Amino acid sequence: MAKILLLGSGELGKEFVIAAQRIGQTVIAVDSYQNAPAMQVAHDFEVINMLDGDALDKIVAKHNPDFIVPEIEAIRTERFYDYEKQGITVVPSAKAANFTMNRKAIRDLASKELGLKTADYRYATTAEELRKGVLEVGIPCVVKPLMSSSGKGQSTIKGDTSAELSASIEKAWEYAVAGSRGDVVEVIVEAFVKFNSEITLLTVTQNNNPTLFCAPIGHRQERGDYQESWQPARISDKDLYEAQDMAEKVTEALGGAGLFGVEFFIADDGVYFSELSPRPHDTGMVTLAGTQNFNEFELHLRAILSLPIFEITLEKTGASAVILATENSTNPTYTGIEKIAALPKTDFRIFGKPSSRPFRRMGVALTNDTLETPIEEVVEKAVKAATLVTVN
Repeated sequence: MAKILLLGSGELGKEFVIAAQRIGQTVIAVDSYQNAPAMQVAHDFEVINMLDGDALDKIVAKHNPDFIVPEIEAIRTERFYDYEKQGITVVPSAKAANFTMNRKAIRDLASKELGLKTADYRYATTAEELRKGVLEVGIPCVVKPLMSSSGKGQSTIKGDTSAELSASIEKAWEYAVAGSRGDVVEVIVEAFVKFNSEITLLTVTQNNNPTLFCAPIGHRQERGDYQESWQPARISDKDLYEAQDMAEKVTEALGGAGLFGVEFFIADDGVYFSELSPRPHDTGMVTLAGTQNFNEFELHLRAILSLPIFEITLEKTGASAVILATENSTNPTYTGIEKIAALPKTDFRIFGKPSSRPFRRMGVALTNDTLETPIEEVVEKAVKAATLVTVN
């Protein structure tokens, strides 16, 4: 059986480890703090700063894994090319992991090399460069760190007067720098796309079989982080085909096998490529509600291990809604779990994070129903279920 070194041990990593355990794989979970969620279910764990290349080299040499599976952005990904030369499989590939940990590399690949439709964008390494970029792409616009996760550091620039605009730019720059992960101090400023909806297209690339797509997932964001997701999202066949075509092109260019979370804006004038993660996606937690024959973590694992995936079938409608903390705690407790457990066609996950802070994602409520059930009803059930659990 394979030995997997998991770099990043949050809630998504925890579900991946559970999937791996079920079919006899060995997982070593790595993160920057002890008792991270995935460590609680892995065979072994390591606590290091993954931006420290020497520390990363040491644990790779120590464990000599068959696979290295990144789960977060803040990793010294340049080392992945050396690990591939040593015969270790980096998932989905060293190129994919290195490109997608930084918005600059993946955006330039999508827009400049592959010609995919994206929002107009500029880069900035100073507040003054950001100001110049804002004037070029237009107002309103969106600012994001080149390296971040879960919407951290993301904000929208607005302003009716010169003074308001100047203040908005300064605030956006400071917020983006504070929310940046890793040691890259650079941001991307994007023209605001007047979209009708946002979707995640979970895309599975295989070593010896065709690329497969899950049914599109809709989601709603707040504070730059997802709050609810649902599957399937309602989009036209034309838009779905366009998104699938873009997703296949960009994942093929990145190479390797695994599950990618590819994000798109659906607008009146077509589909815009937004972002890509070379691993299970937070909005894809809806698949834990039993919406598919395999959830996103099982799909990622099977693709990594070259276990053939014949098809991905949509079995039910489903929704997820996050359970958030409201206060700081070094020993969070939960009330209301018995209430959510009593609901029909409803499930939940508590991630087991050792500490909490306001708005930190601590769990998720999951609901499902028949394919004929209106998706709005399923989402509403998930949202109500999530409110039953309080994190103290």
